Amino acid sequence: MSFEITGKLHKVFEVQAKSERFQTREFVISTDGQYPQFIKFQLTQDRCELISNFEEGKDIKVFFDLRGREWQEKYFTNLNAWKIESAATESVDAANPIPAAIGEPPEMGGFPTANDAVPANNDLDDLPF
Repeated sequence: MSFEITGKLHKVFEVQAKSERFQTREFVISTDGQYPQFIKFQLTQDRCELISNFEEGKDIKVFFDLRGREWQEKYFTNLNAWKIESAATESVDAANPIPAAIGEPPEMGGFPTANDAVPANNDLDDLPF
């Protein structure tokens, strides 16, 4: 199950070696609103360095999985982050390449204008029906 959330990077912790072959790194984001929430995420193994490119105080978007486990009749939940990107970055869907901002011309061509819809000879009476 995959989720995503946007918030301000609040705190980044150091990498912790849990064993010879397993390492984790935690970070916290804060959400906006009347009652801001501080949410802690965990990165594991080769993903521990994903957060290194971001500064505290910047807005980021975190993609994560919800993980839960039981140990000696105690239950633990982790938010396992697997992708992080700047919240300012607008991605374009390859199947529907619409620009991020309205009025922003695409790289090739441009948006049609009202003048483009008017026939060249200004003959508006030649309707096809």
